[in-house]
Amino acid sequence: MITVPGPLERPLRYGVYTGLELELQAPDAIPRAAQLGLEPPRFCGQCGRRMVVQVRPDGWDARCSRHGVVDSVELGRR
Repeated sequence: MITVPGPLERPLRYGVYTGLELELQAPDAIPRAAQLGLEPPRFCGQCGRRMVVQVRPDGWDARCSRHGVVDSVELGRR
């Protein structure tokens, strides 16, 4: 059985805030709000596609059409 990695599982191939391949992403490309942890990821780290993001009062969830859903609550448990 083939396991498909989630949108934010390591190793990431694409920047989750820019959608660019990590080798091509400039160090200053990440927005300041994201560096401070105030912005949810907007792009899938596996395929670079734009994710559907829902921001809630208690966190956020993001869905990639190819790699599934990730929830900020789940990230806190790791």
